[in-house]
Amino acid sequence: MKKISGIFFLCLLLCGQAFAWGQNGHRAVGQVAEQHLSKKARKKIMNLLNDNSLAEVSVWMDDIKSDKAYDHTHDWHWVTIQDGQTYEQAEKNPNGDIVEKIEEITKTLKAGNLDKAKEQELLKYLVHLVGDIHQPLHVGGGDDQGGNAVKVQWFYQPSNLHRVWDSDMIDGKNLSFTEIVRFLGEPGKEQVKQWQAATVRDWAYESMKYRPQVYNLPEDKKLGYRYAYENYSLVEQRLLQAGIRLAGLLNEIYG
Repeated sequence: MKKISGIFFLCLLLCGQAFAWGQNGHRAVGQVAEQHLSKKARKKIMNLLNDNSLAEVSVWMDDIKSDKAYDHTHDWHWVTIQDGQTYEQAEKNPNGDIVEKIEEITKTLKAGNLDKAKEQELLKYLVHLVGDIHQPLHVGGGDDQGGNAVKVQWFYQPSNLHRVWDSDMIDGKNLSFTEIVRFLGEPGKEQVKQWQAATVRDWAYESMKYRPQVYNLPEDKKLGYRYAYENYSLVEQRLLQAGIRLAGLLNEIYG
């Protein structure tokens, strides 16, 4: 991702090929989070969002990509950390990255003293970006635009590796986002505690850890049932972790 030009990356965004999880995935993350909010946090958040759910606002940051007023947010959806690097060692994007923005937005929301419109905007960014960072290919290695340049066939239709992880595997299940959440199950209290104890940078390193699995492709790049069978459980895990961790952040901020 590091070497991709701003214009080319913007093209990928507007073509819909750099959206993490697609709409159903993001909405699933939002709903999981909402189910794990404290009563106090839920009340404050619902008031702030004018009773819109976290699932509803989770896709707002993708919706605004066609609005030039938000061009400055395009690079916030991803980060480049090469194999063997830490975030601190990685070359930083002057336009910002997903790790920096999640940390910055969380700090700003905790500090408070924001007008409602600004606070609402920052909250919607946070809901989306926590989902994004759990999609393994939004922590790129710097050489293939986060899998967008890896052309594959998905059940004999043209696709790319990024889109397979964003939406192809999820949409192939033909489930609503509420069904996805129901099928994810409910983690135990100790698991929730463990997941919420991890830092934003830990989340990025987890996504890096899955690169060998994500890039384990057949030579002909024809993906279908086998690839989905080997990887959909990871998709479910990352959606569930994202929702649980988003709830943890929101409970810290508003609970």
